[in-house]
Amino acid sequence: MPTISMFYGIVILMFFEDNDRHHRPHIHARYQGANASIAIDDAALLDGDLPRR
Repeated sequence: MPTISMFYGIVILMFFEDNDRHHRPHIHARYQGANASIAIDDAALLDGDLPRR
């Protein structure tokens, strides 16, 4: 999992060819034990959630 950014406790990881699970390029965001998968092309939430501010 290549980490591309870390800021304010949020870790962003990028997956370009993960065709087994989400079938499209996406990033994973991790924050305080929560995980979310977000599509790169249209920012759609693919899986999980993140806490509000």
